[in-house]
This record gives sequence, C-alpha cells and structure tokens, in this order.
Amino acid sequence: MDVEKALVDYIVHADLEGIPKEPQDTIRNMVLTVLGTIVAGSRAEGCEPLIRFYREVGGSQEATIFIHGGRIPAQNAVLVNSVMARALDFDDAMAPGIHIGASAVPTAFAAAELAGGCSGKDFLTALVLGVETAARLNLTESTYDGFDPTGVCTVFASTVVASRILRLSESETWNALALAFNRSGGSFQSNIDGSLAVRVIQGWVSQSGIMCSQFAKVGITGPKNFLEGVYGYFHLYGKDQIDPASILEGLGRRFELEKILFKKYPSCGLTLGSTEVILGIMEEQDLRAGDIDRVEVTVPPYAYKLVGHPFEIGDNPRVNAQFSIQYCVASALVRGDSKLDHFEESSVIDPNVMALSRKIQVISDPKLDERGHTALDMRILTRNGEAHFKQMDIAPGFPGNPLTRKEHEQHFWDCMEFSGGLLPRERAEEIVYQGSRFEELDDVRTLIPLLLV
Repeated sequence: MDVEKALVDYIVHADLEGIPKEPQDTIRNMVLTVLGTIVAGSRAEGCEPLIRFYREVGGSQEATIFIHGGRIPAQNAVLVNSVMARALDFDDAMAPGIHIGASAVPTAFAAAELAGGCSGKDFLTALVLGVETAARLNLTESTYDGFDPTGVCTVFASTVVASRILRLSESETWNALALAFNRSGGSFQSNIDGSLAVRVIQGWVSQSGIMCSQFAKVGITGPKNFLEGVYGYFHLYGKDQIDPASILEGLGRRFELEKILFKKYPSCGLTLGSTEVILGIMEEQDLRAGDIDRVEVTVPPYAYKLVGHPFEIGDNPRVNAQFSIQYCVASALVRGDSKLDHFEESSVIDPNVMALSRKIQVISDPKLDERGHTALDMRILTRNGEAHFKQMDIAPGFPGNPLTRKEHEQHFWDCMEFSGGLLPRERAEEIVYQGSRFEELDDVRTLIPLLLV
C-alpha cells in the first residue's frame, strides 16, 4: 500500500503555492478549451435527449446544466455537461487516447456547487492534482489494448477533483479512489464503430467521480490495494508491465500533465498530423483536390487500428469522420482547411469528399513506432505524374509542438462561431478574461451564469 498511501497523501496535502506556473497554465488552457467545446457541442447529437432524460428523472437541484439551464442532481448534471464537452471531439487529450479535461472541468464546477462554493485557488489546485493523477496513471498503447483510456483512467481525475473540492479526509479520499478503480472500463470499439458511446463514456467517468467521492464521504469503502494489489489497477489494466512505484517518480516536481494535447483541428488526435501535413503540402505545392491521383499515409499500428480503417458512414457520421484519416485528408483537400462545420453530416456525406477518400490509402508500419505516437509519412501522386513526400513526427498541439496562446484563444472562438452565437460576444470575452485569472476568484460559481443561454 506504499504507492497508494504516497499518492493519496500528495493529493490531500498539496497546495497551489507548491505547483509551478507551467502546469497551472496548462490547466488554464484546459478550462478555456473545455468551456468552448461545451458551448459548441451543446446541441450535438445525443446531448439534448440525455438532458431531457435526466430532467424527467428529476431529483435534488444540486448542479447546473450548462447552456440549456436547470439544476439536477450533481452526478447527472456533470454527466450531461461532460457529454457536451466531448461531443465534437475538440477537447484536450493525451496519448494514447485519454481525454481528461472534458470530465475534470465539469466535475470541478459540479463539485463547487455541491460544496456551496469554491475559490478559484482551490478550483485550480483540484484540477492540477486530478489531471496529474490521471496523467501518471495513464498506461501504454499495448497495455490498454483496446480499452478506452478515458473510461479506464480519467475516472481517477474526476474523483480527485471532486474529493479535493468536497474536502474529503485522507481516508475518505483513499476510499473514493478505490471505489473509482471499480468503475474503470470502456472500449475503443465505440470509436471504431462511430457510436455515441464515445461521448457517453466521458459522462460516466465524471458521474463516477462525483458518486465515488460522495459514497466515500458517507463511509463506503473500497479496496485499499487498488493500485498494487494482486487484482489491482496495474495487474488488471497494466498487465503487470508497469512498476506501480514509477507513478511516484518526481511527484510534485515533474508534472506529467504537461504532456496534454490541445487540438488544432476538430478530430481524433491521431488524425491531426495527417491534416496538418496535407494542408502544408497543398500550400507549398499549390495543389488542389482535382490534382490528386493517390495519397498514401503511413502510420504506426496503433494509429492504424483506431483511425486507419476504410472510411464508411454509419449511424453517426460525425464520429465516423472524426476517427478516419481518409476522411480528414479528403476533407482538407476539398475545403483547404479543417473546421467544426466540416464534420457536420451534410459535409461528411459530400460526394466529392467521399469520392476523394477512396483515393487515400492508409498503411500500417511498426517501424514508425520508433519515431513517436503521431509519426507519419505522406506520399502524394498527382494526375500529371508528380510525386510529393513529407514526414511528421509530432502532430500539432502535442508535447514538442504546442499551440501558441493565440491558437488556444482561436480554438475557443472557433467554438463560439460554430455555436451560431449562442453566447453574446461580451459574455464570451468575459469567460476568456476570467479564465486567465482563476486564482483571483472568490467563488468560481460566478462563471456559471456566463454559460447559460
């Protein structure tokens, strides 16, 4: 239990003064990103039916449904808010596919409402600690092996966030995390099949964080050896390939959360490099869709499994497109960009894009693993016989190729534009301003009215 004890001790006792500026800034960018994607995703497929469902279920008026309004039990409010945050797949992520912010940020707001208030300083601290916990418990491509990293790992982030804001004791926090371990799960088959379960898993993770913290506070216990135990996290999900003690290395000094990806384009992180490369070649060579005879994109096996399969439109065209290199490249060729509008069903079924997608071949090559998670080679053959080749090792927004502050703000404004002006300009500007100074807020609940239509 040494690893569990050390981790819980840090979660309970760390304070903002001991956290460097860089991880704090990462969390500020995360909050701005997630608030933007909540607004943009608030009317995406599946969101409003879930909101109607939980309004009909009713219950205590504990926490706010963002954008749509109304108050319902906190565990239900945070589910629908997180589904909206993930709905467009434009939220933050981390290799090899964990989405943390879309759960951690809504959980922090719901917990603040449950607690009757939360200072910006405590809010920021809880988010740093929660996100860092998930980042340290994040596993590898081979150990996840088809499990959805978000469903398996992000539950620890939401649970830490809720536990800190609800001021759980050390023993209560330990039990909350142990209970959260029993809620881990989810499969990447949801992504491959293009189902709405992708975003619902995000909501379940947030709901579990609130509930596990509340259960622990009333005395429900979980397995103390939830990490190191014979049937603990590192055995069941880590397949005994990871030393549990490794998650404590540099704890409080080195922050794994700085490996978070912030997306430049609104699709799966493993499509971002292909989009960036094709747009770069188009600009450098003055190419257009009509010039293309064939495109070959070579990626590592993990990327191929998730986003390299032949593009087909199923029940949820947006999800099908977001998780397809073929679609993302074809769409960028046709439109010269990659925007949220390009993943609307009317854009996805565009016959010009569909026809072009069939000229794009995705190839799996294990040798690219040596170059990194997002490495790719792209070869373009034109109709006049020219050949163009370009490589990329780190996709935009990933560690080593970060977005600028201007690009972070542009992401937020792209979300506002896509929403069709749901929020007045001055209110959106206030969100950007307040988000840059969380630690100065007496109560973060003052931000919630800014997120209501």
